[in-house]
Amino acid sequence: MTEKLLIVGGTGFIGKNLASEALNNGFITSVLSLNEPQDKDKIDGVDYIQADIVNNIQLKDKLSTHRFDYIVNLSGYIDHSDFFDGGEHIINTHFLGLVNLLQIIDRTNLKRFLQIGSSDEYGSLKAPQNEEMRESPFSAYSLGKVASTHLLQMLYKTENYPVGILRLFLVYGAGQDYKRFIPQVIRACLLGSQFPVSLGEQIRDFSFIDDITRGILLALKNDNVTGEVINLASGIPISIREVVEKIQAIVGQGKPKFGEIPYRVGENMTLYADTKKTKKYLSWEPEISIEEGLMKTIEYYQCNI
Repeated sequence: MTEKLLIVGGTGFIGKNLASEALNNGFITSVLSLNEPQDKDKIDGVDYIQADIVNNIQLKDKLSTHRFDYIVNLSGYIDHSDFFDGGEHIINTHFLGLVNLLQIIDRTNLKRFLQIGSSDEYGSLKAPQNEEMRESPFSAYSLGKVASTHLLQMLYKTENYPVGILRLFLVYGAGQDYKRFIPQVIRACLLGSQFPVSLGEQIRDFSFIDDITRGILLALKNDNVTGEVINLASGIPISIREVVEKIQAIVGQGKPKFGEIPYRVGENMTLYADTKKTKKYLSWEPEISIEEGLMKTIEYYQCNI
């Protein structure tokens, strides 16, 4: 019997890639999103469902007749707004949306609920960040993610809810929105433009989208992740400046103006994953190097700028 997968937030960058790969792996795939995607962004064979996960009544109306074997929760969005400047809505989207999903989802066939967390949950903790650290949220967004993690861990401990939590660091690849760091830099370099960046001393952990979708699909079928928080990241530290310079070298042009953008208040300057648990529990390691991933990403934007 073919298994049914629901990807919540499946029209975003990671969600679209995951939906495509899930179909290739034989899942009957549904996507839940706030808005219906444009026809050009739809994937043949995917069932698209529209609902606001914060709206309990609307969500129940759309999901009450469905049963899924697996659910991946990619809902929400990255936004570092302060609590009194829109942060309450961000918390509601991530935490209240999750509460609504848990109340409404039919658990009859559910084998795994996979929550996609964020490296931002570690806040200012020292690198390499590992899953045993007590989280230190520094924004409404990271608080919403941490609260979701704790709720799901409680449900696993008290009600044996079949949850696993994957904590992603920085993901990049072809088709990512131009508002994100790597596409911004690639676009500016392809245009031969001057562009402002920070000094670039931040140390980060980048993973190519194909590696991440492979890791998520591995986790769906791996009982080792049940009840666990697991980093899904390369574990390879690299500075922001070095990434900019690699892109500039591959493209052959572009003029970064280092130091023109200030660091964010409270920004963790060193954020990269401890991946010992990832290797032990998932038997997963990245297959695509930063150089190969940047080349693939640049080739995409050369044709789609």
